[in-house]
Order: sequence, then structure tokens, then C-alpha cells
Amino acid sequence: MTDQLAETVLRRPHELLAPYVTGYTGYRLRGFPPGEHKGLPSRHLTFIVQFDAPLELVMDPDGHREVQHLDALLSGLHTRPAVIRHDGDQHGIQLHLTPAGARAIFGFPAAELAGDAVPLDAAWGPTARELVERLAAVGTWPERFAVLDRVLLRAAAGRAEIPSAARPETTEAWRQLVVTDGRIDVRGLAAQVGWSRRHLTDQFTAEFGFGPKEMARVLRFERSKQLFLRPDHETLASIAAECGYADQAHMARDWRAFAGASPTQWMAAEQLPVRHADSLDRA
Repeated sequence: MTDQLAETVLRRPHELLAPYVTGYTGYRLRGFPPGEHKGLPSRHLTFIVQFDAPLELVMDPDGHREVQHLDALLSGLHTRPAVIRHDGDQHGIQLHLTPAGARAIFGFPAAELAGDAVPLDAAWGPTARELVERLAAVGTWPERFAVLDRVLLRAAAGRAEIPSAARPETTEAWRQLVVTDGRIDVRGLAAQVGWSRRHLTDQFTAEFGFGPKEMARVLRFERSKQLFLRPDHETLASIAAECGYADQAHMARDWRAFAGASPTQWMAAEQLPVRHADSLDRA
């Protein structure tokens, strides 16, 4: 039987990229049982480049299972699990992109990709092929991270003189949701930015693809996942209370909606080690 290899390397991007990319995750996994990995909803858009074989991805925005085979991809914010089918081996690099990064690097709002995933070249043209080729030409994680820094810095600099179309009120509303992990009343949030609740919902959805109430749910769910993944995690009832849920049953309903399973069922079903950049987000 092939020995298992589980290599995960986390790195912060160049400081000038911090508003746009919260972290890089390099991974090389080998010898695990074939199965499905669930990419769960979060505050990030996902940007992946595979090194050895295409990623077999199922995004399910409308209840249909359409399989895509992608060497490099960009996916938007989503509220259902994205399913990655695998043979037990995975080798690539993932970038955790903020909504501001969608505009700064790709030139469009996060809403354009909400609930969807596209080949990277469809979003980035020739720059996507350049990045894939440059990553393939180097063999160490520090070299790969340096390539990412250079290509992303150049892309962001090329758009620096173009005024962002993002409304400052929606940007501030996003910031407030993120810093509170979704534990903020949407009516109060609207008052803070000087808009009605309906206007905030309309403008927020136009920028991010989902309304502030839905994103608050995603952020609470994401925080509960982070707490559950700690080796010494508290009880589920304690996690629910810390994340602002009314009770454990309330948290369980959101887990079924966003992960399709309870926390323990999700973890038991995962064949691959769970990899994420939460430690970078909270450092």
C-alpha cells in the first residue's frame, strides 16, 4: 500500500496584496482513499491551480450536478458545498481571495461568480496561462509563492488607476460583517452605513452575489467550523453560543444547509485532511 503523504504549507502574500488575498495554501496529498471533498461556504472566493491532474469539481447552484475538469479555476462566494471528487491524490495551490481582490485583480465584482466556478483563463485571459506555466517551471513552495506575489502584484498595479465601482457603504457593511463573524443585526448594519435595510440588501447583493443576512449566516457557520476543527474544541452547544446561534439546533440547521451534514458527519466523511488558511486569517 502506498504510504500516505499530507503536506500543507501556509503563507501570507506580499503585504501590498493583504486586502486582496488573505493567504496561500500549498498542498500535496498522496495515498488517501478515493472519495469526495467538500469545499464549504466561506468569506473567500477560491482560486486554485492544480499541478499534476485536473480538479474534478461539482458546483451545485441550482440543484444540478455539473462536473467540470479544471487545471486552474476561480470560484465565487457560495452557500452550498462545492464537491471535489478525487482519487486520493491532490497536488496544487489555493489562494483565499477577498471580494476586494476580485475587483483589484480580475476587474469585476464578486457577484459575477456567485455560486459558480469558471476556468481561470475565462476570468483572466493570457495571464492565467502565464501563471500556470511559471508555477510549473519552479519546484519549491517558496518559489511558487514568489511567483504568485509577482503576478498578482502586477495585475493589481495594472488596475490601480481605475476607480473602483464598489460603493463605500457596501464595503463598510462587508467589513462590519467580517469583523463580527456575522453577529450583527442587518437592520442595525443598514443604519450604520446610512441606508434602509432594503437598499443595503439590494446594493450588497449586486456587489457580492448574496444579501447581508445570508452572508451573516455564512460567516457564523464559518466561525463554527473553525472552532470545531480545534483539537480541544468545546461542546457543540458551547460553539453554537459563541457563534451567536440561538441554540445548538439553530447551528445544526445551518450546517445542514451549508455542509449537507452535521459537523461530526462532515468530518467523518472527509477522506482528505481538511486544509484551510484560518490560522492566517486570525493571526
